[in-house]
Amino acid sequence: MSLWPRSLLWRTFALLALLGVATTTTWFLIFRTYEQTPRAGQIAQNIVSVVNLTRVALVTAQSDRRRELLMDLAEHEGVEVYVGEEDDQVLSPPETPLVNLITADLHQQLGQQTRLGFERNGLPGVWVSFAIGGDDYWVRIPRERLERPIALQWLGWGTLALVLSLIAAYLAVSHVNRPLKALANAAGDIGHGRTPAPVAETGAMEIQAVARAFNQMSRDLQRLDQDRAIILAGISHDLRTPLARLRLGTEMSQADDSLKEGMRADIEEMDRTIGQFLDFARVSNDSGEAPQPVQLSSLAEELLEQYGRLGHKIEARIEATPELVLRRQAMRRVLANLIDNALRHAGPDIEISAYRENGSVVAEVLDRGPGIPAEQAERMKQPFTQLEQARSGALGSGLGLAIVDRVARSHGGSFDLLPRPGGGLIARIRLPVPPR
Repeated sequence: MSLWPRSLLWRTFALLALLGVATTTTWFLIFRTYEQTPRAGQIAQNIVSVVNLTRVALVTAQSDRRRELLMDLAEHEGVEVYVGEEDDQVLSPPETPLVNLITADLHQQLGQQTRLGFERNGLPGVWVSFAIGGDDYWVRIPRERLERPIALQWLGWGTLALVLSLIAAYLAVSHVNRPLKALANAAGDIGHGRTPAPVAETGAMEIQAVARAFNQMSRDLQRLDQDRAIILAGISHDLRTPLARLRLGTEMSQADDSLKEGMRADIEEMDRTIGQFLDFARVSNDSGEAPQPVQLSSLAEELLEQYGRLGHKIEARIEATPELVLRRQAMRRVLANLIDNALRHAGPDIEISAYRENGSVVAEVLDRGPGIPAEQAERMKQPFTQLEQARSGALGSGLGLAIVDRVARSHGGSFDLLPRPGGGLIARIRLPVPPR
C-alpha cells in the first residue's frame, strides 16, 4: 500500500506542503547560521559587562558596605557573587557553535583563565569566574537574562506563516480540482451511457475552455444518439409493412409446411428485432408516457400470467411492494425483455422475483443459462452489443439489455447483471423508494 496520495488534490497539496516545510526549514537554518555570531557577541558582551562592573564594585566598595552591595546586586539585578573554593564542582556547558563563540569572546576579553559553567555545586545558572588580587570569585547570572525569546517568537511566526501558506495552497488546489472532478464524473456518466448535466464553465480560463468543449461534446453525443434513435424508428416503421406482406404471402404460398414454418420463424425474429428498435427509439427520445403509481410486484404478476398462457412455466417469488411513480408501459417492456432474454438464451428454468430491500424495490429475473462473464457485464448494457459467442447461439439485435438499463436509470434506479450461485445469471433492477 503506497502512502503517496492518488488524487490530484492531495498530491498537489502534499508537494506544496513539502515545499513549504523545506523552505521554512531552510530559512530557519540560514537565520540561525547568520545570527549565531552577532548573538554570541552580544551575550559575551553582557557577561563581560556584568563581570567588570561586579569586579569594580567589589574593589571600590568600602569593606563594611561590601555585603550590602552584594545583597543589592542579587535583589535588584539577579547577579550573585560567590567566593571560589578549591572543591567547586562546575558543570561545563555543552559543546555547541554558540557556546564556543561565547567562550572564545570571554577568553579574549577577560583572559584565558576565565571559566564558564552552567551549574556550580548543583545550583543552575550562568557561572563566570574572575579574580581580584589572588582570590577567585564566581558571578552567577540567571540564564533567562541571556536567552533571546525573540528567536522563539520568530520560529512561532514562521510556523504560523507555514500553516497559512498550507491553507492557502489547499484552497487554491481545491479550486482547480473541483471543476476537474466534475469533469471526471461527467465523463464517467458518458462512459456508462448516461447523459450528464452540463459542467459549470467557471474557474480559470483554461478550465473554462475545457468545460466548454466538454459540454459541446456531450451535446453532440446526445444529439447523435437522438438522431440514431429517430433513424431506427423510421426504418422500423418502414419495414413493418413489407413484413406484413411477407407474412401474408407465406401463409398463402403452396410451399411445404417445413419451409413455411422456417419462413414464419424468420419473419417473427425480424419482427421482434424491429420491435426492439422501436422500444429503443422510444426510450432514447422519451416517448412522453406519463408516470403513474405502479406496483412492480403487480407488473411481475401480470407478466407471469401472460407467459403462463403462452405455455412458459416460470417460478415466482413475488412479495407485495410499495407503489412507485413509474412509466408503466416502459417498465413492463423492461421486465418482458428480461424474461424473453432468459427464455431465448437460458431455456425454461426461469424464476422471477420482486421484493423490497433497504429502501428499494427490487425485481429479478434468474436463469440457469451459461451466464455472462463479470468483466463483460457493463459492456453488455451498451446498444448493439452481444457477447463474442452468444449464450445460446440465438439471434438478437443487442438492444434488449440497453433498453432495460436506460429505463432503469431514467427512473433513478440501477440495472445489474450478476452471476447466480450454482450457475446462471441474475438480471436485477433496483428502484429507490422515495421518503414519505
